[in-house]
Amino acid sequence: MGLFDVLKQQAKNAIKTNGNKIGKEIGDNIKNAVKTAANKSETVVFDEIPGTYEDFINLPEAKMKTPFDTAAMTVLAFCVYPENRELSIKMLNFLRGPRPLSGIDANFIRDRFMDGRDYVPRSYFKGATPENDYRVNPPYSVVVSENPYSYENKGYAKLFVRSGGADSLREIVLREAKDGKWYLWEQFILGDIRQPESADPWA
Repeated sequence: MGLFDVLKQQAKNAIKTNGNKIGKEIGDNIKNAVKTAANKSETVVFDEIPGTYEDFINLPEAKMKTPFDTAAMTVLAFCVYPENRELSIKMLNFLRGPRPLSGIDANFIRDRFMDGRDYVPRSYFKGATPENDYRVNPPYSVVVSENPYSYENKGYAKLFVRSGGADSLREIVLREAKDGKWYLWEQFILGDIRQPESADPWA
């Protein structure tokens, strides 16, 4: 093989090696970008806890244009429950759209609020902790997050909210309807959390 052929082969190898390296870098950058985009969080802020159904459905988030808005409003609706069960259920049915709560669903919610656990929904407000009895001043912020698997099932969104009294995120599932709105499909945010400090004899 002549000198020219050797140089030509070396050039080809260099292009091949660098090309693979560049391709890998591009691929990694794309993967990282997708991963980052699929791990975003949105903070939804409410000026107050609504005292009437009309106040609730007139909130900007009540348009339910995004699953983040509906997830945050789910937390808000549950915060009403300790003071007004019927109103809270009405709010939840609004969020559920064409699939209202069944009697079993309503009983399950009632059971989760027994034994004075009215603080559970408040724990999802940013800054609420056992130390302050899960009470924060308005405005109330709810941070809603997604992960790379949030949209595995077409038409559904599995989002997450953090309780100041739990170590793991809690899940809310939303479903998109033909009208383009994201309705509440399922929620797992009423589970046990750490007691408020004032109610914990060991705190």
